[in-house]
Amino acid sequence: MPKALDDLMAAFAGESQANRKYLSYARKAEEDGYPQAAKLFRAAAHAETVHALNHFRAAGEIKTTTENLQTAIAGENYEVTSMYPAFIKDAEAEFHKNAVRSFKLAYEVEQVHESLYREMAGNLEEEGKESYSYFVCPVCGYTHARRAPDSCPVCGIVGGKFEKID
Repeated sequence: MPKALDDLMAAFAGESQANRKYLSYARKAEEDGYPQAAKLFRAAAHAETVHALNHFRAAGEIKTTTENLQTAIAGENYEVTSMYPAFIKDAEAEFHKNAVRSFKLAYEVEQVHESLYREMAGNLEEEGKESYSYFVCPVCGYTHARRAPDSCPVCGIVGGKFEKID
């Protein structure tokens, strides 16, 4: 891989992580009663997203929707078959309960994501014939189409707390 492409992907990863980190900091600032600090963190997070998307685009990583769905399926499948099982094993060996819980929740949800991507890939020609929202659990990330479930099948949170994504 050419050095510039390696650099673009490294920059994409770094900017993407900065976005998530700053959004986490914004939530904490809100909890701590610092709304202006939270706004700054959210603004910087948005800017980091702009950078990440620019790098990703420049790297040529945004392809057709069909190709993007196949890439997403492969990524979710890797997480379910290789990454999270290994991470769970490592965390259990170190008796790191918080890591085990975090990894297990993600593992469960990534299976659902892979399924949703596969379903979309198989029905892409039907796109536009039906429009519906997705609902995401704010605790574990479980994702459900059309309506929120009564409770999250992964972590048990009340379905009314799910976030609607249009």
